[in-house]
Amino acid sequence: MDGENIIELRGVDAGYPGAVILRDVSFSVKKGEIFILLGGSGCGKSTIMKHMIGLNPVLAGSLAVAGLEWSAKTRAALCRKIGVMFQSGALFGSMTCLENVLLPLEEFAGLGFKARTAKALALLDAVGLADAARKLPAEISGGMRKRVAIARAMALDPEVVFLDEPSAGLDPITANQLDELILSLRAARGMTFVVVTHELPSIFKIADRCAMFDKARQAMIALGEPRALAESSEDPFVKKFFSRGGA
Repeated sequence: MDGENIIELRGVDAGYPGAVILRDVSFSVKKGEIFILLGGSGCGKSTIMKHMIGLNPVLAGSLAVAGLEWSAKTRAALCRKIGVMFQSGALFGSMTCLENVLLPLEEFAGLGFKARTAKALALLDAVGLADAARKLPAEISGGMRKRVAIARAMALDPEVVFLDEPSAGLDPITANQLDELILSLRAARGMTFVVVTHELPSIFKIADRCAMFDKARQAMIALGEPRALAESSEDPFVKKFFSRGGA
């Protein structure tokens, strides 16, 4: 994929004040790409994502999204350029699926009631859940809640959507359906996805490229197309990860 970079990390130290988890990380994500952050438990993949979505500042280096580095001055603009689906879905249990998707539209879109309702319904339809609009999160399955969360993440037409462990807790059939949804949304809308996961079936199915991190070395140890890494990497950890289904 030879598109324009939408995310760029240069020499990033990731972690928290007094606790560096990853050092000197550099990679870029291209527009329209499905890019996977992967590695064993505690390797820093979720920490990197928290930096990318602006929850925590990087400890060193630079991180830009859509040409802007996270700062107090750019936060408002950058928050409009990204959407996030957290691992649990993080839906509000007392609100219907439609109301959950409407929430960012009510806060930030500047649309009238009819326009934002129509858009929210269209987003639910895009993820295959138009019939669940009036249901509460407790009344639908885990896989459906993930779909609603993706619809909400797309509400403000972001340039990048971040998905944190989208297949976690799902059975293989439902996880595969979610993978198909991600691929169809990219095909229909040209969306860019950054996905944190260690699920090999999903990695091989949806990823254009992936970055792999290693806790022991505090480093990014591989970058590239997952099947190429699985077949040709000489790094022992990379070979072990792809041969045994993750860590």
